[in-house]
Amino acid sequence: MYFTDRGLEELAARRGTEQVSLEWLAERMREFVDANPDFEVPVERLATWLARLDDDEE
Repeated sequence: MYFTDRGLEELAARRGTEQVSLEWLAERMREFVDANPDFEVPVERLATWLARLDDDEE
């Protein structure tokens, strides 16, 4: 188990039944990076990965 799994499990437990838009998620991610600029690169990588998730593998 990765350390991040705890945070993901907490997220699912606390908010797992909610539905949110990707616009809402993007705004929360922007707020997070504004408050934690050291995490800009990992957040950018996650956002890019999510954006391209359904792209055909070339």
